[in-house]
Amino acid sequence: MTKLLLSVHVLAAILAVGSIAVAASLFPRYAKQAVSEGGEGEEKGRSAAIAAFLHRVCRIYAVAGLVVPVFGLATGAQLGVLGDAWLITSMILTAIAAFMLAMAILPNQERMLAMAQGGGTAAEGLNAAAARLGMLTGIFNLLWSVVVVLMIVRPGSTTGV
Repeated sequence: MTKLLLSVHVLAAILAVGSIAVAASLFPRYAKQAVSEGGEGEEKGRSAAIAAFLHRVCRIYAVAGLVVPVFGLATGAQLGVLGDAWLITSMILTAIAAFMLAMAILPNQERMLAMAQGGGTAAEGLNAAAARLGMLTGIFNLLWSVVVVLMIVRPGSTTGV
């Protein structure tokens, strides 16, 4: 049973969190292009459509990503490691990353999409919004990188690796 739980946990992390990491990282570029290109040209429409798609990927996979901590907790309980510091640290970092996604990254993506639809005056603050969103996404990705390292290294692990 432990192998099944761990397999679902790892696959969900790769598919859900990985998809969010890539889509969220690409989003500012295309949203910025959609706003700064101005007019109603084909290129602006393409950039706006890509940005909207990337935002949709982030939203959908954020919900699907709930499987990751659920199966992670189940795996940890099965292995009897729920009280280990490395797992508690991983759970805290996961909660922080989830909070950032829900309360900062997704809302900022929505604001940038609104700028893309707004046209001319929407470009005010565009560079700052894109930079802020890029920074938030970078922190989100860094948090997940630390979680992955903790899951692999597992201080006190009995695997001998």
